[in-house]
Amino acid sequence: MTDHLTPLHAGKAVASAIEAVADIPSGAALAVGGFGVVGVPDVLIAALADRDVSGFEIFSNNCGSARHGLDLLLTAGKIRRMISSYVGENKEFARQYLSGELEVELTPQGTLAEKLRAGGAGIPAFFTPAGVGTPISQGGLPWRYNADGSVAAASPPKEIREFRGKRYVLEESITADFSLVHALKGDTEGNLVFNKAAMNFNPLAAMAGRICIAQVEELVEPGEIDPGEVHLPGIFVNRIVHTGVQDKQIEKRTVSAGKGA
Repeated sequence: MTDHLTPLHAGKAVASAIEAVADIPSGAALAVGGFGVVGVPDVLIAALADRDVSGFEIFSNNCGSARHGLDLLLTAGKIRRMISSYVGENKEFARQYLSGELEVELTPQGTLAEKLRAGGAGIPAFFTPAGVGTPISQGGLPWRYNADGSVAAASPPKEIREFRGKRYVLEESITADFSLVHALKGDTEGNLVFNKAAMNFNPLAAMAGRICIAQVEELVEPGEIDPGEVHLPGIFVNRIVHTGVQDKQIEKRTVSAGKGA
């Protein structure tokens, strides 16, 4: 493992998470990897939360859990709008949404994944059967509430087209100003390897960002990762920072009594 990189081999590596996110401005659109508490770019998010910037639009499956991940930005009032598929497990997320403090565009999980992938592949839109015949396609899904509980802004209707006798809804892809992702291993050219379930939204978020910033538990020199093991090629990654072994979180701790207890 490379702990101290010489300038000759620094490549895309930056010295710290603070330096990595230093140019993210207020109002930026961010694609953020992770699912629940797995594969969350927690160090990058914490570094961003410490800066005097806000008003972010964030594309991510959910908004973290209490005092972890995106919840740091949420509780500090730094998120203006969320495009996500899951509001549960974060009471503050639900509270801000229902009280009109936060705009939320709820999106089917598979559709969100494809919107990110398509954005990274340069595909502006696609048709999917998910959401046809529901407020997802018909419009009227609450995006933002007023303080009194009435709807301040709602989703517009989307184009429906029929292919081979089946109806599909048109979904636009996602591109973000920056993407923040977590990987198990990376080299200084940005090639990334993800660990099991931490694949989740990380490769897709990375592709969707015009500038991708990756935190890695292990940073190595180019050539030290077998090309066949690379999950995301370095062409999608602009900056990489070595953050060390991640403090693994448990979303719901469940225990059972031992035998004879």
